[in-house]
Amino acid sequence: MTADTPVIAFLRLPGNDDLPVPAYATAGAAGFDLRAAVPPGESLRLDPGQRLLVQTGFAVAVPPGWEMQIRPRSGLAVKNGVTVLNSPGTVDSDYRGPVGVCLVNLGHEAFAIAHGDRVAQGVIARAPQARLVEVATLDATERGVGGFGSTGIA
Repeated sequence: MTADTPVIAFLRLPGNDDLPVPAYATAGAAGFDLRAAVPPGESLRLDPGQRLLVQTGFAVAVPPGWEMQIRPRSGLAVKNGVTVLNSPGTVDSDYRGPVGVCLVNLGHEAFAIAHGDRVAQGVIARAPQARLVEVATLDATERGVGGFGSTGIA
């Protein structure tokens, strides 16, 4: 950790006393686990093609100039076709409400989500606010107006 490492504060929401505070699984992990705050003993069913907002049981305070990105877990995507629909989701520095994860099942089988299951990962990233201005023209580049696929497939 360095002097400019941000402090991310997690507030446990009522009814989630047994959920662990989000944490990095390894020393080199870029993301920390976000878990499902499903009532103990119950599960959510995510059918193929369905999307669902899964609560994490925490609210978060991200400092100004930073964001918390919510990203898919690769294992869920590869094994089950379950991913974060609006990936990456963003938790802004001025938001203080419950953190939810918008999951979608792109697989062929229903997927069960139980209390405490790791459903996504959070990544902290710099997010400065830029000065936005309107101009009459833009500077020219080699690419120019070439859009989707204009630089080739490979």
